[in-house]
Amino acid sequence: MAFLEKYLNNASPTGYEWDGQKIWMDYLKPYVDEFITDAYGTAVGVINPKAKYKVVIEGHADEISWYVNYITDNGLLYVIRNGGSDHQIAPSKWVNIHTKKGIVKGVFGWPAIHTRNSSKEEPPKLDNIFIDLGCSSKEEVEKLGVHVGCVITYPDEFHVLNKDKFVCRAIDNRAGGFMIAEVARLLHENKKELPFGLYITNSVQEEIGLRGAQMITETIKPNVAIITDVCHDTTTPMINKIKEGETKIGAGPVISYAPAVQNKLRERIIETAESKSIPFQRMAASRSTGTDTDAFAYSNGGVPSALISLPLRYMHTTVETVHKDDVENVIRLIYETLLTIKEGETFSYFD
Repeated sequence: MAFLEKYLNNASPTGYEWDGQKIWMDYLKPYVDEFITDAYGTAVGVINPKAKYKVVIEGHADEISWYVNYITDNGLLYVIRNGGSDHQIAPSKWVNIHTKKGIVKGVFGWPAIHTRNSSKEEPPKLDNIFIDLGCSSKEEVEKLGVHVGCVITYPDEFHVLNKDKFVCRAIDNRAGGFMIAEVARLLHENKKELPFGLYITNSVQEEIGLRGAQMITETIKPNVAIITDVCHDTTTPMINKIKEGETKIGAGPVISYAPAVQNKLRERIIETAESKSIPFQRMAASRSTGTDTDAFAYSNGGVPSALISLPLRYMHTTVETVHKDDVENVIRLIYETLLTIKEGETFSYFD
């Protein structure tokens, strides 16, 4: 729990993930034989690095954020997205602006209810939300070290809700990094010897198009990849289950059906869940999973890949919420599935 809280509270916006990666690598170090890193910050802990057959378990390290895009003459900041940041939740939020001089605090301002025209309320939009640093001029802002291109994150930190719900910003998807690290810890503590090389991969830049996974899969050249990310709890208000399907927190890991998900590998995961009495749910994706699964699956001439998701409420807000039991069961499911994989397995339909 101490590692989870520290790792979630740390800011790791897309393109600036290295501080979080250092925390993650420091935790993982006793459980792996070596590390691989790349120029953009993806980190990989490797068990059995000399093995020719390679299995990846993967999550992504980055969180959504904002960039400073424009500074007005009277010292207000306008922003653009870095990933899928939600403009509707911004008003009245505190922010951390990351500068070479350190963190500068600010707030997303919003006109008071008394001053707004109730007959035609203007909703928060990307072109009308703004950040107030308490400055009165552009020069005053720049003296603080704030300039166009500075990255902006929310400071909201980890809480436990009603004993067994974890709440924080950036659970999407640093929960994935936590879970794959726990798999490595369990393998080490249970003295499990794997017949293959295991590449515990924490990729960067997923939030802007799976970019870190696209890079690192070409470096690793894996034979198999099991990806973990988050998916939506669709049981909360204003979500259409006919469109989104039905998955919910507390009901177990979510196993995906999608063209990128290799069917035989997925069935192995389902068989493992059933044999080990691990609860699970199913989810269908139409064309793509929208996760790093797609990047691994369609690389290196095709890599058998599967997706195990952690159901989450309120994605891309500062109160992302998951169930403790689901976190534990995703860890168990990945761990137990790894123990079924044999060296040289192709998961081919033609064997």
